[in-house]
Amino acid sequence: MSGKISSELFLAFLRPVVAGLFIVFLIGFSQHLWAQDRTELERNKRRIEQEIALLNQLLKETQTTAEMNLSQLVILNNRIGSRQNLVANINNEIGFIDRRIAETTREKEQLERELKELRESYARMIYYAQRNRNSYQRMMFLFASRDFNQAYLRLRYLQQLTRHRQVQAEKIVETSARLEENIIELEVRRAEQQLLLEEQRDEMRLLTQEREAQSKNVETLKQKERQLMQQLKEQEQAARQLQQAIERVIAEERRKAEEAARAAGRPAAEAFRLSPEEQLISTNFAENKGKLPWPMERGVITGSFGEQPHPVLPGIKIVNNGIDISTTRGTRARAIFEGTVARVFSIAGGYAVIIRHGEYLTVYSNLSEVFVSNGQRVEVRQDIGVVATDTREAKTYVNLQVWHGNNKQNPADWISRHR
Repeated sequence: MSGKISSELFLAFLRPVVAGLFIVFLIGFSQHLWAQDRTELERNKRRIEQEIALLNQLLKETQTTAEMNLSQLVILNNRIGSRQNLVANINNEIGFIDRRIAETTREKEQLERELKELRESYARMIYYAQRNRNSYQRMMFLFASRDFNQAYLRLRYLQQLTRHRQVQAEKIVETSARLEENIIELEVRRAEQQLLLEEQRDEMRLLTQEREAQSKNVETLKQKERQLMQQLKEQEQAARQLQQAIERVIAEERRKAEEAARAAGRPAAEAFRLSPEEQLISTNFAENKGKLPWPMERGVITGSFGEQPHPVLPGIKIVNNGIDISTTRGTRARAIFEGTVARVFSIAGGYAVIIRHGEYLTVYSNLSEVFVSNGQRVEVRQDIGVVATDTREAKTYVNLQVWHGNNKQNPADWISRHR
């Protein structure tokens, strides 16, 4: 009989303990995953907020006159895009907190069930312990054994019962504490949720205001169609000059390589073979795709790669061989990777720098001043010049291009998402 009671008590003790350990594991695992996801969302939110702050600063710099210009509209469009990303990020945060509240509520209900089971199990132990509550009854329980082995087992049972009772009491205290923590966490999450909902409303209000301003600015600029067409023509001419300069550099290096191969008596096929150092730089450049630093400390992409619709003129396309990165006045441009300066030249009232990285070229145009010269070796993040400010629109930007041989690449795919 005592063996049966001992077995029942042990199982009664074991079931809630195992269940409790399993719940602790699940809670810990879900909290770890949730913390990772939340950290990524918060990091992304900070990045977008910094981007909006920079766009606000750039917008102020371009508002040198009361007259609306194209640069202001481009920056405003970018700010609307960033604001939309921020609202989407806040919505994701709210969704995560909603799911966390649901998970925490389920955990709370499970802990309440576990606590109830622990208390019932503890009550049964107390009941059995009451039957052997004094020394005389304990001694009689032992002396009533059939033999020494049974007496030993009964003694072990009484010791286990005492220990199980202590452990069960500790488990009740621990589960109660976890339940209390769970309730506090629920309150914190609900408060966070409320703050995010308020933030969401504020951002949506700002977004509505910015869209209204955007519509008005587009209508204002449409009245300047002739001026905008002239501006576009000048930009296209500057872009053609830059592309021709890049193609000349590529052609000249090809010619020099062929002449060197002929002088050395090597086959023409070996003319374009890179030196071991050049090959290493080229390989390292390729391996760092998506991780290269930005060409300035602070900036935001305001002109995308490839063919884009004109922000004002219907049916007109803008072609960009690189990306435009807007920044603040006086900012210095820097090399995005180590290499050798292939060419420094003046273009459209400013300067451009071409740097070779083995098989790759990076091009930095719209510089007001340069610090490097042809053939100079440069290191990653080394300053190469000062970004120019457009006197007409007060826009400060650098046009960054990446070439692989004769093929234009999208620089946004090469630089890091996080500055």
